[in-house]
Amino acid sequence: MKVFYSDHYEVPLPDGHKFPMEKYRLVREKLLSENILESSKLFEPELPGRETILLAHSAEYFDAFESGTIDPKIIRRIGLPWSRELFYRSLASVGGAMGAARSALDTGIGGNLAGGTHHAFRDYGEGFCVFNDFAVVILNLIKCGLIHRAAIVDLDVHQGNGNSAILGANPDVFIFSMHGAKNYPFTKVDSTIDVPLEDNTNDEEYLTLLKKNLPAIFEFRPDIILYQAGVDPLKEDSLGRLALTGEGLMERDKYVLSECKNRGIPVSLGLGGGYSKPINHSVDAYCGTYRVVKELFG
Repeated sequence: MKVFYSDHYEVPLPDGHKFPMEKYRLVREKLLSENILESSKLFEPELPGRETILLAHSAEYFDAFESGTIDPKIIRRIGLPWSRELFYRSLASVGGAMGAARSALDTGIGGNLAGGTHHAFRDYGEGFCVFNDFAVVILNLIKCGLIHRAAIVDLDVHQGNGNSAILGANPDVFIFSMHGAKNYPFTKVDSTIDVPLEDNTNDEEYLTLLKKNLPAIFEFRPDIILYQAGVDPLKEDSLGRLALTGEGLMERDKYVLSECKNRGIPVSLGLGGGYSKPINHSVDAYCGTYRVVKELFG
């Protein structure tokens, strides 16, 4: 298994900004210090070229973001100030997702300690998302002939509106999303299957709904599953509005990953959302996902 990281790209944010950029570094450090992951499994991603990003995004949007001439209204929708560092960090996040997917095809599992940027649309970004990593990965793998069909399991607490907007009409892509019904984005874009959750949904309710609905994705027979293992359903999350525990999230991950493994379907992991205060709750939950990976895949 290969796991990719891009926290060495330091994105400048103003004091008091609500996005916890440091979480990526903290996750990597904790994975290593607790021997959940060996340093030999960690890799810096290659930066994808312009033409690769254009599989999912318009040339106008890419070029404007690269040059810093992007419309200020789009920057406000993204919620992160433009910088060259943000541009390269966003490319690296996509590159990590691409590397993780190739690792999954080779070994059955791969990971990206970033990504899950499922709110990015073809012509603009929003919700802390610049380029849509899962959309780029799927369209690239199909173009290269490495897969024919792909599925997304999106368990971030926020619905992946960008995923569905870019990929929803593609008959070779299945998108499964479980998310807060009343949470951002307030205008959803229909996935193949959407499972909206009421505020304060707990472990038992969540897992029951997941086990009821997830099997439909396996009937689609995808060649790879991209798993957005968001930890913002955690009860401590400041943007989540659900009530899952860390143990419940690990049960979620164990169910999804074991079902994929038992069927021989490669799985590529994205980090997804996590905004707990203090951030260590989210960091612990991210590492819980990789504890499950280690248990199941070695």
